[in-house]
Amino acid sequence: MKHWWSLVILLFISTSEFLPAQTLIAHRKVVPEGYSFWVSTPVDYDSAVEAKPVLLFLHGHSLCGNNLDNVRRYGPLHALSMGRQIDAVIVAPQNPGGPWNAEKIWCTLQWALSHYRGDTNRIYVAGMSLGGYGTVNFVGTYPDKVAAAMALCGGGWLTDYCGLTRVPFWILHGTADRAVGISQSLKVVNAMVACGDTSRLLFTRLKGAGHAHLAKAFYIPETYQWLFAHSLTDSGRCANRQVTIGMAELAKGYQNIDRSANKLVIRNYRSPDDTTTLAEVSDSISQVTAEQTEQNHVYHTVRKGDTLGAIARRYHTSVAALCRLNHIRETTLLQIGQRLRVK
Repeated sequence: MKHWWSLVILLFISTSEFLPAQTLIAHRKVVPEGYSFWVSTPVDYDSAVEAKPVLLFLHGHSLCGNNLDNVRRYGPLHALSMGRQIDAVIVAPQNPGGPWNAEKIWCTLQWALSHYRGDTNRIYVAGMSLGGYGTVNFVGTYPDKVAAAMALCGGGWLTDYCGLTRVPFWILHGTADRAVGISQSLKVVNAMVACGDTSRLLFTRLKGAGHAHLAKAFYIPETYQWLFAHSLTDSGRCANRQVTIGMAELAKGYQNIDRSANKLVIRNYRSPDDTTTLAEVSDSISQVTAEQTEQNHVYHTVRKGDTLGAIARRYHTSVAALCRLNHIRETTLLQIGQRLRVK
């Protein structure tokens, strides 16, 4: 009987290789001078004739640490799991703590570019909060590597901001942000103005928006439309001003996403002399399927250490909403393996 089930699992795994899927691969400690990171490749990556754009995502303080799965709690990787299609190779490093280091980011990105087919003329950076600071610092340090960048509710620690003026750069910040005041983005804008040419700068004040509100930018198509409209080969490197991102667009953050399209295959990177056991592969598959949507609903399987508050933050909802959807109370004790509806 056990042998029969092994054959079934192997058949499922081998068959899934041929199904259209966005592949998400964890790379832990493979870059000595860099970060651990995720790489996501789009559905048609293997069959595409041309190299894909490369999107570098820098997360905020709440996702720092040594648990790489945290990087999937919000941002482009979480948007993929919700069904948002992003036609790019996504590189999402994890900061273990402290400020983002531009040189370590570059080492990580170089490794990814040497192992994945990415278009080096179309490298984009997007970061939020601490990741917004990281975006400013990385782009200011390597302006000739980046086709366009977007910094959400961040700031900067550069001594010279003039490199930013060479890149189509969009800064967005909420006027009601209490975690990182809008003055931090204004500091970057004013420093760029002092450099002279600001023709490539876009600065959007989002009236009444708080800190967490900006996370919705990773779920709307406008963000990726604007970024991917640029290339290092563009004459004059002009900034696209045809795309609008305001409160109306952010309000649609989790709407108009085909949640039936969230086919993610998650793998851990293995060196050529290492082996992946059947148990490890099947665990990765079950981890994805446990959180897939069912009849337009989204579910989460409770794991060790989960709390209602942590689950609510992960799925950008509230404890009260979770209790209402699952007919439980805030004092209800969660059980490992329990299935909660989150959307």
